[in-house]
Amino acid sequence: MSHVYLSVTPLLDYKADSIQKLIAQRGWENLSEGERIGAAYDFVRNEILFGYNSDDAIPASKVLADGYGQCNTKGTLFMALLRALGVACRFHGFTIDKGLQRGVVPELVYPIAPRDIIHSWVELQYRGEWLELEGFILDQDVLSALQAAFPERSSLCAYGAGTDYLQAPNVSWTGQSTYIQKTGINWDFGVFDSPDAFYAKHQQLKGFRGLAYRLVVRHWMNRRVALMRKGHVPTIPGGDKHLVPAKRRGKV
Repeated sequence: MSHVYLSVTPLLDYKADSIQKLIAQRGWENLSEGERIGAAYDFVRNEILFGYNSDDAIPASKVLADGYGQCNTKGTLFMALLRALGVACRFHGFTIDKGLQRGVVPELVYPIAPRDIIHSWVELQYRGEWLELEGFILDQDVLSALQAAFPERSSLCAYGAGTDYLQAPNVSWTGQSTYIQKTGINWDFGVFDSPDAFYAKHQQLKGFRGLAYRLVVRHWMNRRVALMRKGHVPTIPGGDKHLVPAKRRGKV
């Protein structure tokens, strides 16, 4: 396995004191490979809450300090933990249709949100094959709230979820790939050695919209997610027609 999939980068700063301290306190280095992956995965999934950071391209140590993240930032932290634990991993970049974020993005600003939103998942090598891990994005309380709000739905593409198996999504680490936003994907950028390499080519939060997101919109979104976590899932105007995935435009 190429050392590039285990290397430190500015974003995958796994030698940071906070990350090394976490690993030591949890005793993860003493576990088997599968258990190390599972421990890091469960930590990122449920102890790092679903929420929106100031940018996609922030270091893993910053995500850890924030205590919350979305697909891209949670993925950065997860990759850093994996590499710190000797597990080779890489970054796979996509976009998702903004409809997947409906219900989280306030309706007042939803019309001006970018149609295609940068998305990613983590790929790791385990037992001789590459697995795709995305199911860590929503913490269990948010997922449970969506399951309770839509008990009759199997397919949902809104509120940060994109799945055809809402009531029983494949989100737990069992040694297989996991997904929770896959049905919202509409474009595939391919595989990169690190998030750093991806964000050097693809950035989203620019100009006035980026500034508005950082200063106002993301805090609004985080308040909505906090309410969802307590069981208060907001209604989307137009109902069911906005809860299905958009047509895919690129290879996935």
